[in-house]
Amino acid sequence: MQPIWRVSESWLFLHRWIGGVVRFKIDENLPIEVAEALRQKGFDALTVAEQGMAGLTDAEVSSVCKSENRVIITLDLGFADIRTYPPAQFPGIIVLRLSRQDKQHVLRALERITFLFEREPLTHRLWIVDDTRVRIRG
Repeated sequence: MQPIWRVSESWLFLHRWIGGVVRFKIDENLPIEVAEALRQKGFDALTVAEQGMAGLTDAEVSSVCKSENRVIITLDLGFADIRTYPPAQFPGIIVLRLSRQDKQHVLRALERITFLFEREPLTHRLWIVDDTRVRIRG
C-alpha cells in the first residue's frame, strides 16, 4: 500500500540547509523500524536501546532527550501528563495512543503524521496521535 503523505524533499533540504535537523528519540516500547523509517526520510533518529538506555525511568529518558534536544516518540501515556512533562520544558513529545500497537499499525500511524512535521511545530509541543487525529498542545 502506498503512503498517503510524504514529507517534501525540498522542505527537508531547506530545513537541513538552514541548520535544522529534527532529532528524535524512539522509546523502547516502539519497534526499531520506527527509527529506521524516520532515518529514511532524512531525520536524525536514535532508539533508547541503541544508546543503552533500556530500563531507565521515564524521568531519566526525558532528561536525556532534553540534553540531546530530541523529540521523544513513545507509546507511554505517562508522557502525556503535562503536569509531569510540561511541553514548554521539552524539545517535543509525541505520544502514540493507538487502538493497536503491532509493528505495522505503529508504522502506518507514523507515516500518517510525518507530513505534519513540515507544517506544525514540534518544539515545546505535546502531540497526541490516535488512529484518526492528532492533537497538539503547547
